[in-house]
Amino acid sequence: MRRATLAIALGLALAACAVSQESPSNPATETGDPWIVWKWVNFAILAAGLGYLVAKTAPAYFRGRMEEIQKALVEATREIKEAEVRAASFEARLAGLQSEVENLRGAARAEMAAEVERIRSETERRLRKIQEQTSQEITLIARAARDELRKYSASLALDLAERRISLEMTSDTQNILVDAFLQDLRHQAKPGMNAR
Repeated sequence: MRRATLAIALGLALAACAVSQESPSNPATETGDPWIVWKWVNFAILAAGLGYLVAKTAPAYFRGRMEEIQKALVEATREIKEAEVRAASFEARLAGLQSEVENLRGAARAEMAAEVERIRSETERRLRKIQEQTSQEITLIARAARDELRKYSASLALDLAERRISLEMTSDTQNILVDAFLQDLRHQAKPGMNAR
């Protein structure tokens, strides 16, 4: 292509030089140029050479250029289709993302409700256990208090009986009680026990 352009430029330059050498005041030029035939032959050779060069190089250049453009178009079409597929995928993901967010929220709510129920049942179980332990402790404390009260009552009764007895007990009464006790023992004793 460069060669063809150079050849055309060179031919035009030569033609311009030939035209500029002619002057209108010269009577020989008005009658005719003896070199005009050679100039036309030179122009025809130049035009044929340029035509040959253009015919030889231009189809290959334009074919290569056309192939590059077609490849670029095919590549652009492929990239457009890929971009459309990606865009559709992103839109589907976005739509799926909304439903996924709703699913996650529902799962979180269900999980929270299950956790609340577990905590509630665990708390109720612990409260029942504490109530049972408290009830048992109260029962034990009440039993211990009753036992302590019985002991204290018995101790008071013994003290009271001891005071009454000590007030009412005289040496005569003591002798009578001892004699009665000994008689009782004699009646209960069996004859075989004395032999031993």
